[in-house]
Amino acid sequence: MFWQILLGIWMTAVILASFLYMPATQGLGQTGRIIVYHVPAAWLAVLAYLISMLNAVGYLRRGELRLDRQARINAELGTVFCLVATVTGAIWSRAAWGWYWNWDPRQTSIAVLLLIYTAYFVLRSAVSDQARRARLSAVYSVLAFLTVPFLVFVVPRVYASLHPDLINLEQGSFDMDRKMLVVFLASLAGFTGLYAWMYKLVARLENLLDKLEQQKRGEAESER
Repeated sequence: MFWQILLGIWMTAVILASFLYMPATQGLGQTGRIIVYHVPAAWLAVLAYLISMLNAVGYLRRGELRLDRQARINAELGTVFCLVATVTGAIWSRAAWGWYWNWDPRQTSIAVLLLIYTAYFVLRSAVSDQARRARLSAVYSVLAFLTVPFLVFVVPRVYASLHPDLINLEQGSFDMDRKMLVVFLASLAGFTGLYAWMYKLVARLENLLDKLEQQKRGEAESER
């Protein structure tokens, strides 16, 4: 309970700092403040998809259904953060370019990524047998993640993009004002904590639902 309260205070401080402490971004103006939400969301999407893939590999090796559940939960959270990154990116695009969507390489690649993981959930809903669903989903999860580095890191740098890059590749450093960097790193830590809390909350809820379902089955069997 203590760390949830601390996380709430931390994220509140990040939100206030993004408007009151962090200066306007050079070249982006006031709209640059959205970076402290957009980039951490994109980072968490990649992290959650990575952990989902590792869970899937674990299921294929050990056949434990709990790993399949963990893979699904992480894929769900990854998609939530991917949607947040897409929406915040569209808001920035509207302010910077005049359009919410202009098929910039980064916007296009994240749209493709969303479609790939939407298909993952469609696959899960289409297979009724639990073991077969878990096995097929695990294989798909591994294949799906192989596209993540390509879509997130390669495509946006191969094709010309107007999207700003926070990392100066020549100097190997963050191309940010010091105050902005402090708020950005604090937001990154806060979003990571938020992801951990959301995962724990969903996993606990599903465990409770499982116990309730088992209890109902036990009562139904005892009545027969």
